[in-house]
Amino acid sequence: MISENKNVFTLDTKNTTYAFMVLPTGHLEHLYYGKRINIGGCAEALSRKQTMAVGNTVSYSGDNPAFSLEAARLEMSSYGKGDIREPFIELIHADGGFSSDFLYDGYEIRKGRDELATLPCSYGSEDEVEQLKIILKDKNYRLTLEMYYYVYKDCDVICRSCRLINESEADVNIRRIMSMLMDIDGTGYVFTTFNGAWAREMDRHDTVVTAGKHVNSSYTGTSSSRANPFVMISKQDTTQEQGECIGLNLIYSGNHYEAVETGMCDMTRIVAGINPQSFSYMLEPGCGFEAPEAVMTYSGYGFNRMSHNMHSFVRKHIVRGKWQYKERPVLLNSWEAAYFDISERKLYELAKAGKNVGVELFVMDDGWFGNRNDDTCSLGDWYVNKKKLPDGLKGLCDKINRLGMSFGIWVEPEMVNVNSELYRKHPDWAMDIPGCAHSEGRNQRVLDLCNPDVAEYIIESMTRVFSSANIAYVKWDMNRIFSDYYSRYLQEQGRQQGEVAHRYVATLGKIMRTLVERFPDILFEGCAAGGNRFDLGILCYFPQIWASDNTDAVSRTYIQEGLSYGYPMSVVSAHVSACPNHQTLRVTPLSTRFNVAAFGICGYECNLVDMKKEELNEIKAQISIYKKWRHTMQFGTFIRQRTGNIHQWTVADADGRR
Repeated sequence: MISENKNVFTLDTKNTTYAFMVLPTGHLEHLYYGKRINIGGCAEALSRKQTMAVGNTVSYSGDNPAFSLEAARLEMSSYGKGDIREPFIELIHADGGFSSDFLYDGYEIRKGRDELATLPCSYGSEDEVEQLKIILKDKNYRLTLEMYYYVYKDCDVICRSCRLINESEADVNIRRIMSMLMDIDGTGYVFTTFNGAWAREMDRHDTVVTAGKHVNSSYTGTSSSRANPFVMISKQDTTQEQGECIGLNLIYSGNHYEAVETGMCDMTRIVAGINPQSFSYMLEPGCGFEAPEAVMTYSGYGFNRMSHNMHSFVRKHIVRGKWQYKERPVLLNSWEAAYFDISERKLYELAKAGKNVGVELFVMDDGWFGNRNDDTCSLGDWYVNKKKLPDGLKGLCDKINRLGMSFGIWVEPEMVNVNSELYRKHPDWAMDIPGCAHSEGRNQRVLDLCNPDVAEYIIESMTRVFSSANIAYVKWDMNRIFSDYYSRYLQEQGRQQGEVAHRYVATLGKIMRTLVERFPDILFEGCAAGGNRFDLGILCYFPQIWASDNTDAVSRTYIQEGLSYGYPMSVVSAHVSACPNHQTLRVTPLSTRFNVAAFGICGYECNLVDMKKEELNEIKAQISIYKKWRHTMQFGTFIRQRTGNIHQWTVADADGRR
């Protein structure tokens, strides 16, 4: 419930309260975020008092020389008027000045919510979400900043975003725009981030921030396996079952930025949004710019309660469509069994072996298109290799369907190899700097999604592929990070190259949304060299994501446990693979591999054709057990009991009976 009383705004969920007020200067002061309380007429008691200018701080104005923005708890801040901490917004105006001064101008409250026009966002009915819009106007320039708050009462979640509108007659250069900013009392909070690399995603790291600033950010062009956008801020004594913590995530699949900074007055500032590194956006007169949506939840009962809030929110208000609550099939993926060396006969025999042990979905991975025999060629050439599949996708799909199984494929639509028909025809469609040597990853380049012709090509080529057979599942991959950020298209349009990364991810969302709407029955799975793009932005379109290319059971306990803090198991793909493991060379029992994979969306990625009868019998028994418990494992309440080197997990149905 959202309420306003004498310029005090209170946002109540089932168990939490978030409050801020308008100061006499017109700035927004953060008052409180925590367990639900009745603020009533006590807002003044929560307000931070300033009775004198402290040391060498800057007074905001001569009318109130005691008031300094640096000493205030704020909801929004900018550079130039005395606050030198992490800003919410940084602009360069037409006169070259950096100072901004956004002051309160009004508000609107409504049931339901507005969707973002350019980015993915959460959703809910009028009974599920309320929206508060705070309107700020720059005192010196004709700019409006709309601050949005979305209250999901039953999930104990509050989301924030903003929109900057240029109402002047001159361009304004956006150098930074965050999605949320919040100042809280005290220092010494634990800033928990989930970092890693390819094949070791989501490793939990706790940093006690007593001074200075700690940053969690991505500059890979994606949300990144190096630093996931989900973070936590907690008291030092918080455990799985007790203590205070805030969970924070971003509905964004690009370069992100989260920072925790201590201030001079025993305060801690939290910000989250687009990474300002190499970001700039020229906002023309009459235009607006939307920031991604930030997701916040508070728990006074430890990390598990915080996770349950996030899990409920993701399932109810992020994941969409037919597969939102539908049980995921047990699949068999061809990659580790065959890699690029595929043929219709080999794939059919593998599928038959899968059918015999209870597999429901057979997935043909990389190697089926163009002249694709390794990773040096053919990305972008989305036509069937008839030497490998003489009857095309439909021929193989029909054979798999006659076995009583559904059929899925792998694609990597955002990429192009230089050795491809597409690149030879459209070299200008690749992102690289004209006249400069390009630094490639996995022998491929990133297509320039800023170019509408490229976006249309991806949509239409994927439409042809997805409609050419009875395709039930698509694994959408992206196997490199960005380098040499540059769009020829933006250069021709007179736009800044600092817009490339953001425009890319905004267009990616439009592409995914178009294809998901055209093919609502397909189960789409996101993948980016494993977990390099495991985020809420992708989950707005695809209901599940491949957690990691590392299928080793021991490694996966850490990866899946890290993901469990911010993401429900119904979106986490996990496979049983062969041993020695292809990534770590570790040998683990088949039972251990299944025990770990069963806590996510369980599948298999091994050569069943060459397996011993005893192993096949064991897999058949595993799949039977998983199907019996599948709904609980995928959609139940996930509880972490012991963590660290020993992992103890429990999952229970909502009613607690299973």
